[in-house]
Amino acid sequence: MKRDGADPHAGAAPEPASADPGQKDISTQNEPGAHGVLWSLLKVLAGASSRALGAIGVLLALASLVFLALRLLPGDPAALILGDTASKADRALLRGKLGLDLPLWRQYLRFVWGLLRFDLGDSLARPGVSAFGEVGRALGPTAALAGSAVGLGSVLGTGAALLSVGPWLGKGREWVHRLVLVVAATPLLAFAPLATFVLAVRLRWVPLPGDPGSGASGLLFASGLLALPLAAQVARIGRAALLDQARAKYLDVAQAKGASPWRVWVVHALPVASTPISVVVAAQLGALLGGAVVLERLFERPGLGSLMLNAYAARDIPVLEASVVAAGLLFVVAQAAAGLLQAAVDPRGRT
Repeated sequence: MKRDGADPHAGAAPEPASADPGQKDISTQNEPGAHGVLWSLLKVLAGASSRALGAIGVLLALASLVFLALRLLPGDPAALILGDTASKADRALLRGKLGLDLPLWRQYLRFVWGLLRFDLGDSLARPGVSAFGEVGRALGPTAALAGSAVGLGSVLGTGAALLSVGPWLGKGREWVHRLVLVVAATPLLAFAPLATFVLAVRLRWVPLPGDPGSGASGLLFASGLLALPLAAQVARIGRAALLDQARAKYLDVAQAKGASPWRVWVVHALPVASTPISVVVAAQLGALLGGAVVLERLFERPGLGSLMLNAYAARDIPVLEASVVAAGLLFVVAQAAAGLLQAAVDPRGRT
């Protein structure tokens, strides 16, 4: 009796392989050729080039808007900068230094050429100091504030997401989720002054805004406030991603093997859910930079936001132009990084 699945020709000699030169080896049909690899590389380069051109276009549009806004305002900029007591000769000298005596189209070409060379002239408030030099010194404190906020927001948001789905709080999980929704719906300008009044003025738990001796504690408080909107977004997206993983079979296997809730959620589920969390952090970088500019003014901290507002108050046109363009550049780079990360983790976003 023949066994099921047995080959009736098992004892026969094997037939020689076909010598047909047109027949292709099946094992090599799925191997990508050199043209396929080259085509994929060209698609990646085309997508990156498209994003880069879009970012350059946005930055140029922002710079042009700043240029026109500063030059189309009513009044003589030289008179606003020097005051009413300045002589006509001093005003004419300043207009020549800023190029305000040139036609508008020549002023614009000069402005764009200065942007390409990172040279918009010297600060009017600090003669001999370049405008972009002032911006470079202000970027450090802003980067420290924004970087601390990214770290705190990621940690707080991930922790809130775990508490809202894990078994540690029982019915309190819903209260964590509701608190996250409240924070997400509250603008930064609404709770930052309130938190400052309660914690700094009434309770004296944190240093007052503008305190020169605040140091690390002042940075921690400011970055903590800036981190709250990011933490709320991370908690919302992280909770949804963790709930999706809760139905995965590998978590059932881990629980069946006696893994603790901490190990199930933190060791097994969280790494898989970290991809959408990373995407939302990257997508919020632009808003985070905008919030940093606002908080710098509120807490009287040095940085790009304070430099921008001080330059506006002093009518320091070169520094104001350089600071606004630098802020726009940071925003564009942050959005481009978010787009690249989204395309990397989601194949549907690749072009």
